Amino acid sequence: MERGDSGSAAHGSLFQAFVLHRRDYGNTSLLLEIFGAGRGRFPAIAKGARRPRHPTSALLQPFQPLWLDAVGRGDVRTLTRVEAAAPAIGLLGRPLFCGFYLNELLVRLLGRDDPHDPLFAFYHAALTGLVSGEDLETVLRQFEIRLLDELGYALALDVEAGVGTPVIAEGVYVLEAGRGARRAQGGDAETVSGSTLLALARGDRLAAHQIREARALLRRLLEPHLGGRPLRSRELFRRGSAVAVQGKSPRPDTRGVSVSRSQLDVIRDVQSES
Repeated sequence: MERGDSGSAAHGSLFQAFVLHRRDYGNTSLLLEIFGAGRGRFPAIAKGARRPRHPTSALLQPFQPLWLDAVGRGDVRTLTRVEAAAPAIGLLGRPLFCGFYLNELLVRLLGRDDPHDPLFAFYHAALTGLVSGEDLETVLRQFEIRLLDELGYALALDVEAGVGTPVIAEGVYVLEAGRGARRAQGGDAETVSGSTLLALARGDRLAAHQIREARALLRRLLEPHLGGRPLRSRELFRRGSAVAVQGKSPRPDTRGVSVSRSQLDVIRDVQSES
């Protein structure tokens, strides 16, 4: 069975994929949300994957690059083959929570069976970027921008809407969804500096004073697409940070993702609620 250069091919062949979310299904199976190259997001059942010593159970975890085969014509496919495509992307601590945040955005915002191959590649790169843990804010903001672009809400961050005048670092702006940036006027709320807009447009590392602005801006732009329901991963951040303050020692997880025992409990609690 050949694998195409892009990781996707005709029905019945292996394709590259990640598990975005998993939950128990029946007595021995798993119900998964999959993000696949050439396939987009779709639900799938892994039959018997929870049986003791089942060969695929350890692979069907978030942040594990996979080769999958799935069959079925209904809303939910059945996995028929699972292989590791590469070692698991080892996230721990705050980068781990960031990874779950990216996964939740994809589950909440991507339509089913709608391929987004450029976003799939960018998601893989973002997970790799989180591993270092050095520039999490820039990785997250760039992913949010790319996701909005894929959804059809591209952001012109370096020019003023309607006039095409370049944004200047010293200016103060308002970014309006669907319209773009305009110069702030007296009484405008939720303004953002030109330097932050330009850093986001170029993909530059965000300076300390730009992080808060960029985070608030992207949260505001994403909010209308989330249907008013809070993100569970934000609760994961809050509860996980509380665990970290308590000084719990980390332990390696068999999935290749290192977390503390208490942090793993938090992850399981939040995922089971979503």
